[in-house]
Amino acid sequence: MAATKIIGIDLGGTTVKFGILTTAGEIQDQWAIETNILDDGSHIVPDIIASILHRVELYKLDLADFVGIGMGSPGSVNLETGSVTGAYNLNWKTTVEVGKEISAATGLPFFIDNDANVAALGERWMGAGENQPDVVFVTLGTGVGGGIIAGGQLIHGVSNAGGEIGHIVVVPENGFECTCGSKGCLETVASATGVVRVARQLAEEWEGNSAIHQQIDDGEQVTSKDIFVAAEAGDTFALSVVDKVSFYLGLACGNLGNTLNPDSIVIGGGVSAAGEFLRARVEKYFLQFTFPTVKKTTKIKLATLGNDAGIVGAASLVLERNK
Repeated sequence: MAATKIIGIDLGGTTVKFGILTTAGEIQDQWAIETNILDDGSHIVPDIIASILHRVELYKLDLADFVGIGMGSPGSVNLETGSVTGAYNLNWKTTVEVGKEISAATGLPFFIDNDANVAALGERWMGAGENQPDVVFVTLGTGVGGGIIAGGQLIHGVSNAGGEIGHIVVVPENGFECTCGSKGCLETVASATGVVRVARQLAEEWEGNSAIHQQIDDGEQVTSKDIFVAAEAGDTFALSVVDKVSFYLGLACGNLGNTLNPDSIVIGGGVSAAGEFLRARVEKYFLQFTFPTVKKTTKIKLATLGNDAGIVGAASLVLERNK
């Protein structure tokens, strides 16, 4: 009998999420374990193997029922060898042979990609991308990541650095410094910390009555969520911050749209919890920066899979590459 199940793994610095999915993308079971980064992260791969084997035994499954295992991981991923280098939030300072160890222990084919790329695959397959062949995914979290799928294939580039949407420069003059070494990257103004950074900058010259502005002036801690909640409640200063962030996102999405003309640009991640309030404002600027054909054919959407995007996308890796 043909194998009908796939294991998808979303490896993060805090937790490792697992899913057992059908080849049609239906999640049949999911669970998570803590990511143990002690001892240079040497426990992570053995823990993953032990968790898979335990789950298979617990439900009296047969490894022969599985097509393979897919994983999304932080760090620099070697698609050919299945290894990961420089995943510092996992405490992996050197190259870790993830694929060889997991495949040897389970006897299953193993496929891996960058975590943002994998989330993009998930949203494209079973989420807002509606399985279209051309989809861009932008994730707004602690940083800004993403993935580009064109003609049904992930764009990797010559050194697997393709799709680094967070490093599109949107403030070419006097931009904030980015961790990548450049200035004015999208990540510096549209991530969770970037939204607050924009607020603090705008607060310097803003005048008027605003609770959020007063908090910033008083040196209180303010989060991106606080700013969006205040904006939705009508705080004029918070609205100006959201408008500025939406401008930057709309500019970046406009450039992506003009370059790639995807079916959709899907916005996900923690900041996207602002929902339609954010999406509509990004779309306004997107339409300002795109030419007529793109305006009519490329849509700005909100992600729908949430935390499941990683395991769903990891499962799709198996279907795409196990041919």
